[in-house]
Amino acid sequence: MSIDERPAVINEKQRFGDWEIDTVVGPGNNGAILTATERLTGFLLMKKLPEGKNAKALAKELYYMLLPYKQAVLSITSDNGTEFYEHKRIARMLNTDYYFAHPYSSWERGLNEYTNGLIRQYIPKKEHFAKFSDKDVENFQHKINRRPRKLLNFETPKYRFFNFLNSS
Repeated sequence: MSIDERPAVINEKQRFGDWEIDTVVGPGNNGAILTATERLTGFLLMKKLPEGKNAKALAKELYYMLLPYKQAVLSITSDNGTEFYEHKRIARMLNTDYYFAHPYSSWERGLNEYTNGLIRQYIPKKEHFAKFSDKDVENFQHKINRRPRKLLNFETPKYRFFNFLNSS
């Protein structure tokens, strides 16, 4: 569905469980990292994609990434990249609504874009992803989730996310 059909409650960032997803790609489009950011808490999940931006492989990785938090996946919003071609399968497997931002409108997934910028502090644009192990990527995720944010009254995304998760 188009982002135009997305309910106001998602746009207002007042509900826990709405996610923005994207891929961070290496130089020359070699390698990719899937990122998923929960909109209310800023909590980040990220995973290297061994098959790059392959849609079927990405759908599988996203499913396994979000499965432990399935009860907290009410919607997903992505861009229109071909790597998200399996969106119907993702929505069905996670029993969630799936929305697409307008083409060339990255601000419609602004929190995810901001978070991808934080990832670039650890994996600069010109660095080849092969330099970084899955464990490195996981450590970067943990560092970002433990970083206090002004927007969260200097609480961490991890703290906020698990407070909401445990209270629902």
